[in-house]
Amino acid sequence: MVITLWIIVTATFFLMHLLPGSPYVDLQKLSEQQIAILNERAGLDRPLLEQYVIYVRNLLTGDLGVSFQFKNQPVTSLLAGRIGPSIQLGFQALVVGAVLGVVLGTVSAVRRGSWIDSTSTVVAVLGRSVPSFVVAVLLQYVFAVRLGWLPIASWNMGVVATILPTIALAMSPLADSARFVRTEMVEVLSSDYAELARAKGLGRWRVAWHHGLRNSVIPLITLLGPMSVALVTGSLVVENIFAIPGIGEQFVKSILANDYPTIMAVTILYSALLLVVMLVVDVLYSVVDPRIRVGGASR
Repeated sequence: MVITLWIIVTATFFLMHLLPGSPYVDLQKLSEQQIAILNERAGLDRPLLEQYVIYVRNLLTGDLGVSFQFKNQPVTSLLAGRIGPSIQLGFQALVVGAVLGVVLGTVSAVRRGSWIDSTSTVVAVLGRSVPSFVVAVLLQYVFAVRLGWLPIASWNMGVVATILPTIALAMSPLADSARFVRTEMVEVLSSDYAELARAKGLGRWRVAWHHGLRNSVIPLITLLGPMSVALVTGSLVVENIFAIPGIGEQFVKSILANDYPTIMAVTILYSALLLVVMLVVDVLYSVVDPRIRVGGASR
């Protein structure tokens, strides 16, 4: 994990400096002498390799630098104020999407070939093919503009303000969860041990929930791991639509403004979260399926 993170930091650092433009917003209004002073203050006048060594050294001490875009505000405090809404929204969307997807996929597999199965397939296709920002706009128009049940865009109204963006972001994990669980569940329900369980008198639903779900959830864990990081780090368009002060919006603004420290900080945060989640996924494999743990011990 450490080596992977170091490679990501190194590649991002050098690629970031290939971006066109300058980190100074009022570049046209500045004289060459003023630009030279700003570069010296930010350390941008030094050779690129030296800048890299200084950045890595500061990174090891927990110093992520200061933002060029927000009046030299420390990047750590800048992200700390924005990651909370993204984590809350991403967690809610992941839980809602995963739970509903598992239920929908299981019901679809048990009632394979019925109208429930067909409806589940349609929902999964729409949830995967329709972008989240389109769903967000439709939800906003119907439930906020036409019906007036929920606020259009506000983050200061408590849980009510998170309902529409949560539903919009939950459609993708719901569709993927339903699709994967249905595929795996159909295969499990056709296996020999499932047939044996039914021969012993167990009903379809009991076989599905107690025997099929555990084997079907392993590929789902693999899927939801990286997806959870993507949701937590924020969806730019959805955050903009609902005026959510999240980290996704900040990331794109930093790229457009060539805010090097913020670009690096968000990339490191995203990468670290992804690596930790992948480690947790590997651990969860052995928890969900003890055969994996036994197989590893035997080798």
